[in-house]
Amino acid sequence: MAPTDDDGRIAQDASPVGTADPVDTTPRAGSPAAGAAMTGARMPRWLPRAMVLALTLVAAFQLGSWAFHQLTGLLINILIAFFLALAIEPAVSWMASRGLRRGFATFLVFLGLAIAVAGFVTLLGSMLAGQINKIVEDFPDYLDSVINWVNETFHSHVRRVDVQEGLLHSDWLRKYAQNSAAGVLDVSGQVLGGLFQLLTITLFAFYFAADGPRLRRTLCSVLPPARQAEVLRAWEIAVDKTGGYLYSRGVMALISGIAHYILLEALGVPYAPVLGVWVGLVSQFIPTIGTYLAGALPMLIAFTVNPLYAVWVLVFVVIYQQFENYMLQPKLTSKSVDIHPAVAFGSVIAGTALLGAVGALIAIPAVATLQAFLSAYVKRYDVTDDPRVHGHRRRGAGGPGLLTRIRRLIWQRPAEEPEENSA
Repeated sequence: MAPTDDDGRIAQDASPVGTADPVDTTPRAGSPAAGAAMTGARMPRWLPRAMVLALTLVAAFQLGSWAFHQLTGLLINILIAFFLALAIEPAVSWMASRGLRRGFATFLVFLGLAIAVAGFVTLLGSMLAGQINKIVEDFPDYLDSVINWVNETFHSHVRRVDVQEGLLHSDWLRKYAQNSAAGVLDVSGQVLGGLFQLLTITLFAFYFAADGPRLRRTLCSVLPPARQAEVLRAWEIAVDKTGGYLYSRGVMALISGIAHYILLEALGVPYAPVLGVWVGLVSQFIPTIGTYLAGALPMLIAFTVNPLYAVWVLVFVVIYQQFENYMLQPKLTSKSVDIHPAVAFGSVIAGTALLGAVGALIAIPAVATLQAFLSAYVKRYDVTDDPRVHGHRRRGAGGPGLLTRIRRLIWQRPAEEPEENSA
């Protein structure tokens, strides 16, 4: 019986004739389609771990970068101390082989260095103090000579009293005094910082030199035997190159100081011994510009005695520098630091760009150590005896030379000339 509605009429189907019932496309629980949909919507299991790992790496990099920038000063001090320990390693090892304890031998070496530096600073300070006192005492005479020259040249009537009063009541002098007073604290802070830095370098260098064998043993204990041999060989090369560089520079400083002392003493320049020590140390241990800095002070002192003496000092500095570059230095550094001058100059520039004055000082022994270490792993071959190796052209290559072609043009007779003569 057909279903009827409330009015007793037969209920009509709402769907049109011939259309099918709507199909429920929602995947049921437990069906394969439902599992595939849930798998596509769910986050992969490796993604949270990857995100945590990436964030951890970024945080570690930021923390390491911050710590490196904060510890840059300490790392540079440790680097200086390490090269200083390498430089004094031969002397310490020599004393230790004679029966002294390694710590006591290191103490003796540092004591000798401290006495030498203190003596040099004392002599240099006394020289500068004497020159400053002389300049202050002779300042009125200098001022009178300048005033007389100005009055005679420009026909003026300037008096020394007017100049002194103008200087004492000038705003420039007052501001300069205020700035100098304000900068006393900054200078004091820089001096204390420099002393603390020197103490840090000295302590680290002392420990590196005194505990050198223990440090090498500790470093080699975490490496396989093959790597241990390479590390020990690199360490030995670094000691030889750094120590050789220091000692060769010391010998050249001694020779340079004696030579300049003889010249200054012959010219009658005051403080000749101190100036000789100054020239020797500064010219040898400050790369590239040390020669010019070393020669400037003796020239200035000699100029106060006689302007012609300054010219003689300049000429001697230039001549001696050529003698040192082409005669003395190659013989002293051929076995210790045998690197090309262009390589040495480039290493000094690179070291200065990286670490400033410290990099310029340690650049040459560092490059010499690296060059000597890498030379053991570079296979070399015998060079053929070819003229082109020596910069000469091979005979017969490229046709006849210029002189040969000119000679042929001059002496070769034209082809038609014999016919004219025969006619």
